[in-house]
Order: sequence, then structure tokens, then C-alpha cells
Amino acid sequence: MTTFTIHTKDSAPEDSKPLLKKSIDEFGMIPNLHGIMAESPATLEAYQTLHRLAQETAFTKAELTVVWLGVSAKHGCSYCVPAHTAIAKNMGVDEDIITALREEKPLPDEKLEVLKKTTLSILMNRSKISDSERDAFYQAGYTHRHLLEIVTVMCQKIMSNYINNLAKTPLDDPFKDFMWSKDD
Repeated sequence: MTTFTIHTKDSAPEDSKPLLKKSIDEFGMIPNLHGIMAESPATLEAYQTLHRLAQETAFTKAELTVVWLGVSAKHGCSYCVPAHTAIAKNMGVDEDIITALREEKPLPDEKLEVLKKTTLSILMNRSKISDSERDAFYQAGYTHRHLLEIVTVMCQKIMSNYINNLAKTPLDDPFKDFMWSKDD
């Protein structure tokens, strides 16, 4: 079996070096995911751009966490669930929300539960959600913008979840306290 290289700013392809510097500037380190993505400068740049755009959506921190962790848990990403747990805690997201997402249980907030159900339905049904699901989403207070932005955030998570699952990305030290695995 061939393993993926976790690049450093010294070993990375030339076009990835400034992108890894951005990772250091933002996170104080090069997350292993970014080190793996550095093999392809286009992939790392796309991921960093989507990460920035996800944070510019109309979602609150809790809502963004619902999409990030909901998709990551559904994909069984043992890298992203711990990473987004740490990020959610850092952002001050309620512990009950984080726990429910990690355990794939109903959320303690009805509006967030509708967001999670809609997100996972879009994911699992390849965007073909029912009229009743769409109506429930809008009745919960969400808009067309939110529906579109679920797709934006989901694209970011699909990139990282798939790459982490393919590469078997080892967990970074700051995320090890939040280790997680899918109970299938």
C-alpha cells in the first residue's frame, strides 16, 4: 500500500508553499489534511477558498457547525469530526449541539434539526429533496440563500471527507482529545 505524503512547507510542490504559509498563518500549524492536499496545489487552494467562503455564509456559528459536522459524521470522517469538534468548541457552539452531531442524534434545537435534516437529505439524495422537506426548511426561517450555501459548505466537506478517507489522514495533536469513529 502506498501512503500519502504529509507535506511540509519545505517538501511541498512550489505552488503549494504559499498556500501552506496561509495554513500556518490561520491555524498556527499545517494541519495534516492541508499537508496531504499540498500534493495538488489546485486541490489545496480550492479547499482553502471553500473554507473561507463557508465562513462568509449567512449561517451562524452553530448552523455552520451543523452542516460541517453533520456531513462529516455521515461520511464517517474520523479526521473532520474531531477537527470540527475542536473548531466548534473554539467558536463557542453549545456542547449539547456538538454532542448530538457527533452521536448522530436529534439536535436540541428544532430549527437546527431542520437544517441538519435538510443538509443530510441533500447529501444522501444528491440534491433531490421533497417539496415537504423544502417547505419545512423555509418554514423554519431559512431562505433560498441558505439552501444554496448548504451546497457550498457541503462541497468543502466532501473534499476533506473524501480525501481524509482515501488518505487515512492521521489526526493532528490538537484534535486528539476529540477522537471519533463511526459505529457502523
